[in-house]
Amino acid sequence: MLQEESDLALIIAQIVQKLKGSTLYAQLERQAWASLQRPEIKLESLKEDIKEFFKISGWEKKLQNAVYSELSVFPLPSHPAAPPEHLKEPLVYMRKAQVLINLRNPNYENGDSHSFRTHLGLIQVPLKVKDIPELKEFFVELGLTAGQLGIDDSTQVPPELFENEHVRIGQKVLSEQDSAAAQQYIRQGSPTALRAELWALILNISSQPEDILYYEQLKTNVIQHDLLVDSLIYKDVKLTASNDDYYFVFEDYLYQVLLCFSRDTSVLGHFAYNSASPPKSYIRGKLGVEEYAVFYPPNGVIPFHGFSMYVAPLCFLYHEPSKLYQIFREMYVRFFFRLHSISSHPSGIVSLCLLFETLLQTYLPQLFYHLREIGAQPLRISFKWMVRAFSGYLATDQLLLLWDRILGYNSLEILAVLAAAVFAFRAVNLMEVTSLAAAEAVLADLSTLKVMPLLQIFLFATVT
Repeated sequence: MLQEESDLALIIAQIVQKLKGSTLYAQLERQAWASLQRPEIKLESLKEDIKEFFKISGWEKKLQNAVYSELSVFPLPSHPAAPPEHLKEPLVYMRKAQVLINLRNPNYENGDSHSFRTHLGLIQVPLKVKDIPELKEFFVELGLTAGQLGIDDSTQVPPELFENEHVRIGQKVLSEQDSAAAQQYIRQGSPTALRAELWALILNISSQPEDILYYEQLKTNVIQHDLLVDSLIYKDVKLTASNDDYYFVFEDYLYQVLLCFSRDTSVLGHFAYNSASPPKSYIRGKLGVEEYAVFYPPNGVIPFHGFSMYVAPLCFLYHEPSKLYQIFREMYVRFFFRLHSISSHPSGIVSLCLLFETLLQTYLPQLFYHLREIGAQPLRISFKWMVRAFSGYLATDQLLLLWDRILGYNSLEILAVLAAAVFAFRAVNLMEVTSLAAAEAVLADLSTLKVMPLLQIFLFATVT
């Protein structure tokens, strides 16, 4: 009990500290001072009067959304076992899963856990991941009886049965500006016309003059200072998004956002809850002297192959560069960093890989064993999908439906479920292949897949 109170106090302190450095805090402070000049504010009831004024003026809702947004980053503690120290390493080379495959827990003995002893996948770290009954409970709004955008907005279903009402509810959620309601609503998918506003509400992003000015300052830094990582960004955009049929038109947007991102020191704040540490460099001639150490790049994030694909889908939703930038930055510090950092977090890449392998081994054992026997371990194929959150693999409309659910459930676990569902969907063809190359060929093109039917069938039509 005392430990829980201590953890909660720490989280509250972290949230207050972060809010103190935000533009919202400055606006709130100015509004508080302005309210003191109002005639209805009395000294003898100052606290209650100001609280009532904030409620009437809408500032209470803004503050509530900000705190709710931060709680998504600092979740209330459930006291999981502390991750082994060897898990706290940055994942550097993301094009191969070999780093994860080689992970071992030196404190773990196979004899201690019968359940993990039978895991025949590549991931050999015994983390707790959900089984299908637990996933069904977690993703309950995706059930077969619930309306879903991505299924019930198809041409066979009259729009008045679900789509029209869903749009009406979405408009009401937006009018009330309630982040928690928006997050719950989006679990059934977002109407295309409302998605940009709903995501911004959930991520607590609003384009204030201060935010636009900050973005302009970052652009000035890009012009004034060249960084070594700039060449990595240029190369990655050229090799990925520029060659993609959906995203090549956004090349300039991608350069703008990613070059500014590399110089944004506010991104360093996410290392407080990231198991990795930002890389350091030293001022010339002072190598190894800690007081002359600086984070490099300034945001502490070294871009890797495919990094620009975290930004590309957002370009369909946001055409104003500073808003696009804010949305991407928040998506990164809330979700995407977990896809290239080693940790024991349920949304971390290690847990996602283990969840994927466990689901396949448990519910498609014949397929799993067949692929394993021919040297085509499924994770060697699905790893790249999960690391890029399926960006560049799915059609954009399907990808956005998937990312709706990432935001709605505040979890990346749905990536592992979808990866397993893709294997289940192509199981008949995969049972006939005799090599890794043949298996990769069967799964080379995911652009025709429909995300929501795959997820529903795998989760709710699987015999457990």
